[in-house]
Amino acid sequence: MDVVGFGALNVDKIYLVDAIPAPGEEVFVKDLRIHSGGSASNTIVGLSKLGLETGYIGKVGTDPEGDFLMDDLRRWGVDTTLVLREEGRSGCAMILVDESGERVIVVDPGVNDRMRFEEIDLDHVSKFELLHLTSFVCRNGMQSYEAQKRLVREFDGIVSFDPGSIYARRGLKFIEDIVRETDIFMPNEIEMRALTGLDYKEGAEVILEMGVDVVVVKLGDKGCYITDGRKEIIVPAYEVDVVDTTGAGDAFNAGFIYAYLKGKDLEECGRMGNYVASLCIRNVGAKSWEP
Repeated sequence: MDVVGFGALNVDKIYLVDAIPAPGEEVFVKDLRIHSGGSASNTIVGLSKLGLETGYIGKVGTDPEGDFLMDDLRRWGVDTTLVLREEGRSGCAMILVDESGERVIVVDPGVNDRMRFEEIDLDHVSKFELLHLTSFVCRNGMQSYEAQKRLVREFDGIVSFDPGSIYARRGLKFIEDIVRETDIFMPNEIEMRALTGLDYKEGAEVILEMGVDVVVVKLGDKGCYITDGRKEIIVPAYEVDVVDTTGAGDAFNAGFIYAYLKGKDLEECGRMGNYVASLCIRNVGAKSWEP
């Protein structure tokens, strides 16, 4: 099997609004759309769409939202053997998207933060070639984060890691144990600065010194920056009409990882990442794009 993801599972409630509100302001909802989400989940579904065999490690509640999340993963052919159910609320992200495609997100982690390492079937995880990690909110406990730290030490395969803004705000020291076991590190430009206090090129050097093989920095409409310590590559973004930027980075990850596992060079991996991201931002919702 190809790729297994490990991160939060959320129901995305996407509110299309006339403007992103400032404190004390009132705005109006033009439409509401409900999708399954979670950064690693978005990437894993993307990889399934691209034809890879995928699985997921995570936890959902016993509520209707948990049913929705499980059904959606299975609909895309994702192996849910490693997705557990626990009494409580499933994760939920309330996303406001304005007319320009910009967004703000409010997250209720629910049971996401309660995945314990002892609950993970390591034999099943070992069937996959690559393990892709993203962040947990860590508001209802540190169990899921600690499980990630232990799993990367046990996993005998390729590890890719997108820290997201949640882990990035906690600083590089917080995620150091995971980074040192990572092969492909995939932050965006803002997250790299938050982690290292440096611009993305200088920050990439710091990450490479920690033992990472490839650093990929997502630069939004400027494309992406890739380095393996021997060469540096900037791959320009595709120019498309932006509808919703939700999940663009996750879609990029799917394209990059797909090309990487197919043995493509790093520049081609970047082009594939940018291409899949361009498909995503033409639609509302992180999983609405088609290859």
